[in-house]
Amino acid sequence: MHVKKGDTVIVLSGKHKGKTGKVLLALPRDQKVVVEGVNLVTKHVKPSASNPQGGIEQREGALHASKVSIVDPETGKATRIRKQIVDGKKVRVAVASGKVID
Repeated sequence: MHVKKGDTVIVLSGKHKGKTGKVLLALPRDQKVVVEGVNLVTKHVKPSASNPQGGIEQREGALHASKVSIVDPETGKATRIRKQIVDGKKVRVAVASGKVID
């Protein structure tokens, strides 16, 4: 996948188009990501020892990875990435600016 946990991404399509957030969880097998503050869903929670009240809470739902793009560290806009070998290590590089992402 082109995104990892901790990346700052922008949503490209859907009802949350244009929102940015940090990737909280990456699910490579399902090609999905969970982005902070995006795609909030209502979850009914049963009472438990840690949460004796139970109730209804808001959580982030998963998005397909193709709906998000990494934010360019230089311009702050969406960019594609390419993988290059720099100093013997494979790193991700922003196509738009050429800056190393990790």
